[in-house]
This record gives sequence, C-alpha cells and structure tokens, in this order.
Amino acid sequence: MTWVLLRGLTRETRHWGDLPQQLAGLPGVGRVVALDLPGNGVFHAQPSPTRVHDMVDAARRQLQAQGVAPPWKLLAMSLGGMVATDWAQQHPQEVHRLVLINTSMRPFSSATERLRPGNWLALALLAARWHDAGYAERTIHRLTCNTTTSREADIAAWVHIRQTAPVSPANAGRQLLAAARFSSGPRAPTCPTLVLSSVADRLVDPRCSHRLAGAWQAAHHSHPWAGHDLPHDDPGWVCQQLARWLAGP
Repeated sequence: MTWVLLRGLTRETRHWGDLPQQLAGLPGVGRVVALDLPGNGVFHAQPSPTRVHDMVDAARRQLQAQGVAPPWKLLAMSLGGMVATDWAQQHPQEVHRLVLINTSMRPFSSATERLRPGNWLALALLAARWHDAGYAERTIHRLTCNTTTSREADIAAWVHIRQTAPVSPANAGRQLLAAARFSSGPRAPTCPTLVLSSVADRLVDPRCSHRLAGAWQAAHHSHPWAGHDLPHDDPGWVCQQLARWLAGP
C-alpha cells in the first residue's frame, strides 16, 4: 500500500527534504509517492484551484495516471492536511490511514489561530517582494523553521526551487483563498488518524491541532521545539512517531 505525501501553501515535493527517503526506510512502509498540488512544482504553470475539493481531484488524477491504485495512506502538512482531510471524508474507501502535520481548518480554529496576527505584516511584505527569491525564502525560513544550523544551505536550495519552478503571486493568492475557505465535514474520517504538531509553531497556533485531534478522538503527539515546518526541523521525530503509531494496537 502506497504512502502519499502532500505539502503546504506554495511548497512542492522538493521541500520535503529527505523525509520521503527516511519514511521509505521504515519497516513495512513500502512505496512513498510525493505529489505536487496544481500551481506548485511540476505544475507551477497551472492555475491553482480556489477550492480544496478540486485539489483533491487533481491529486487523485495524478495517482491514477501513475498507475498507483487505492487504498492509500496520506501524510500531509498545512494546506496539504486540508486536502488530505477532504480526501478522506469524501472518498473514505480510498484512504486507509491519515497523518496530519501542523494543519488547521474550520470549524475547529479561528482565523487568528490559523494564521497568527504577529506574522501578518511579515507576510504582507513577503507578498510585496514575492519575486525577490532570496528575501522571500529567507522570510519563509524565519517564519516556519526553528532549526537554523542548515539555514544558509536551506535558503540556497529553496531559492533554486523557486527559480526552477516559480509559484506565481496569483497562484499563491488562490491557494491562500482555498485554505481560508475550507471547512471540514461534520464527521471525522473513518480511517485511523494521527495528528502531529509543534508546540513552538510561530505561524499557526498549535491549539488548532489539539482541537482537531480532540474533536476526532485521534492520536496526537506534540514536538517540543520544532517550527511550523516540522518535517524540515526534525524529520527523524516524524518518522519515529509514525513508526510507533503503525506498530500500536
């Protein structure tokens, strides 16, 4: 059974770093496939949908084109977590397991929890200088990552990604709109669900994950120091929690 990975707002498969390789190395995990959402990565020239539901359809078409048959296990973060949630709720027969990382959604969280007000000015300046790759990626790193030991190498790699597959300002706005308007269905996904969050997430209030896990009675583990981009800051911890969950009853 294949694990499918979905990233967040304006990010693509290369932003996972070495998490897919670490995940594939876990016992019994099997195949790992990372997908790009429309408007990002290999699909950066396409218009991003303004509805999460349409992003789900695009991801399902990708897997069908690759000959990867359901059911699937989904691991997703941020906006990708909203896509994975809608996928599991709308097509429960296709989703065998669900892992959500630092995601947020209505009706469990308010707008100021889903995007902390202290970041609004920085994000406005980021939007104004979107085409300045160095400035943009340095700002994103500061807002989403708490590990700084590899900061310069990270920024250089992210600048290269931005230059080779640039996400347009219009697509960034369309993805933000899709995230803002998304609301979870009334019922929890029927598949086993694991929620991972970061206590020190400076972009999204970690209470979003707490409420989501509580409402769904899902397994939930919190990282003590990582930022919003938990897979970047501590991919080993993500794999450790996943392995323990898969080995549990």
